[in-house]
Amino acid sequence: MSSPPVSYYRATVTDSPTRAAPAGRTQARVCIVGGGFAGLNTALGLAERGVRDVVLLEADTVGHGASGRNGGFVFGGFSRGEGALLRDLGPQRARALYRGSTDAVELIRARTDRYGIDCDRSDAGVIWANWFDDPAVLRARQQLLRESYGVEWEWMPRERVRELLHTDRYTDALFEPHAFHFHPLKYARGIATAAEAQGVRVHEQAAVTGLERHGAGWHVRTRDAVIDAEQVVLACGGYLANLRRDVDAAVLPIATYVMVTEPLGERLHDAMRTRAAVYDTRFAFDYYRPLPDTRLLWGGRISILNRDASSVERLLRRDLHRVFPQLDGVRVDHAWSGLMSYARHEMPQIGRIDDGLWLAQAFGGHGVAPTTFAGETVAAAIADGDTRWQDLAGYGLVPAYKPAGFVAAQASYWWAQWRDAWKATRERAT
Repeated sequence: MSSPPVSYYRATVTDSPTRAAPAGRTQARVCIVGGGFAGLNTALGLAERGVRDVVLLEADTVGHGASGRNGGFVFGGFSRGEGALLRDLGPQRARALYRGSTDAVELIRARTDRYGIDCDRSDAGVIWANWFDDPAVLRARQQLLRESYGVEWEWMPRERVRELLHTDRYTDALFEPHAFHFHPLKYARGIATAAEAQGVRVHEQAAVTGLERHGAGWHVRTRDAVIDAEQVVLACGGYLANLRRDVDAAVLPIATYVMVTEPLGERLHDAMRTRAAVYDTRFAFDYYRPLPDTRLLWGGRISILNRDASSVERLLRRDLHRVFPQLDGVRVDHAWSGLMSYARHEMPQIGRIDDGLWLAQAFGGHGVAPTTFAGETVAAAIADGDTRWQDLAGYGLVPAYKPAGFVAAQASYWWAQWRDAWKATRERAT
């Protein structure tokens, strides 16, 4: 790679002064631990509801974790599939929960406009491309979304797919027109700035070292400060803060991989003639999207290993060439991995877990809209006494059974990879 092994996102934002870590003793109505999307959206949601006495503590810099390193896809739903949600919750509750995620998509879009956040937003939609010959999986999901959730994904026939994506790896596809993609780190920074403008105190390099009950509230300790808070929100994701054993025990930090090519110019059109983002129908799917400077961002794979840049490039380059062999030889300028938090039930863990103690984590690789949904849910609960967070009570702090859980997760992923490969091989043989 021609660039240092940092993410494309980090390499394409302007350096800004680090927000000073807190010192001494201070008070806050709400203290938020974690400066990713969940924490930032909680802070902004509180500020927009008139709660100004908010402190946010980030151990590194805003957007350092999964929020600033992800694929940049913004669309509705959760890691747990729509059919499973129906079985879990019934039609009315499942539809309301799904609607919360699609409302979050529109809120993200609105906030980029309202606060003037320059985050390379591309309102080009998302294509769900069928890796297999059987269109039944597409038809079934399209019907389920329409009839149970009131959401319409457009059918894209094979001929149209081939016009837009110059590969024979896909057959038909579904198109989600209301989805978009963006530069997630620029967005995270923009949300932090918007929250600060409304009185939120955002601190970086402020790792929390202790959380203790103090009367009706909490002591939140950093190296040089103590925050006396009425309410605390834990939004640490896969970067566990070791503040509550039950919280850390309920998630698996899982790595995923991303790379970005050199600027391709007209060569990008050899592979794709759409600004839409793309992912496919396998369990172990690829996802990719064109960037404004004609680079191609490519991601995929799930692993318990947080690999170095050269290993990530080697794995993902193989996946890229399997779909677009015409891009053989392109230079990869950036490759990175990052940790996400997964829960065993495949749903976010959002809500109150103790008096004055709130949680927003476990977005499972599908977090851009759900983290915004989580921020709104927690902010409304704290500011207005809204009880809708209780709709997620069934998806609580179930043990992840570490370290055995890591082995099970990796084995499950390998099994899904093998199953997808076997299905594709059988179809080609037929």
